[in-house]
Amino acid sequence: MPDRSADPTLRERLARLVPGIHVRVPRGRVALIRLYGPIAGAGRSASLVELAARLRDSRRVPAVVLDIDSPGGSASASDDLFLAFERLARAKPLVAAIRGTGASGAYLAALPARRILANPTAIVGSIGVISAGPRVPRLLERAGVTVAVRKAGRLKDMGAPWRDDSDEERAREQELVDAIYEAFIERVAAARHLSPERVRELATGEVWLGRRALELGLVDEIGDLERAVEVAAELAGVPAKAARVRLRQPLLGRLMDRVVGRAAVALADEVEARLSDRYRGL
Repeated sequence: MPDRSADPTLRERLARLVPGIHVRVPRGRVALIRLYGPIAGAGRSASLVELAARLRDSRRVPAVVLDIDSPGGSASASDDLFLAFERLARAKPLVAAIRGTGASGAYLAALPARRILANPTAIVGSIGVISAGPRVPRLLERAGVTVAVRKAGRLKDMGAPWRDDSDEERAREQELVDAIYEAFIERVAAARHLSPERVRELATGEVWLGRRALELGLVDEIGDLERAVEVAAELAGVPAKAARVRLRQPLLGRLMDRVVGRAAVALADEVEARLSDRYRGL
């Protein structure tokens, strides 16, 4: 009988026509997924969560490498990635490769990996939590601007920039920061097999280069992305061949991303040019 294993299924044929319905990976290849740039809520982190779920369920993919170059970002989005990668790591080998920066929420997202590798000069760590925002009541007063607020709930406008925080609000905000910080410490301690006390000593918000992170037990090995693929392949018992994957995006979405990106660059250039003209004589 003819071998039909290479024939595309109906779902795979549709995937070529309908963006986003399927992640196409050559059978037996280690899947490479990128975690680049700041971690924010909404689109990008949600797409990574969906991608992790699809790779977890795919029979074509024996192992996954998480390629990281990110300073972290939103605490809730980072924890969402942690949970998604934790489920993925339960199903098949997951290896994290920190090539540039794997700090704060990006380091949290890497923790479920069976092994974490880092380049020798990669930036690793920043175990901590920060909450910051401007308070500009005096600036508004100078400008003659007032803000009218109608609210139900004593703390509904906590963190509003148009006024200073009350003592109660500062205390509540610190409680939230402390709770997220403790959860971060617990995740690091469990994943890296360190005592919470030891993690607390490291959780100052500082960062280390890859070699020092290895000495501190925050990573498992010094190595690049290619080495991470080798490690993942060894864990899965397959050849060290990889394929970079991402969720397909509709053509209109791709075009919009490019337009918005170019507009942002053009705006930044225009602002810089105007500022240069303004202060040239100083």
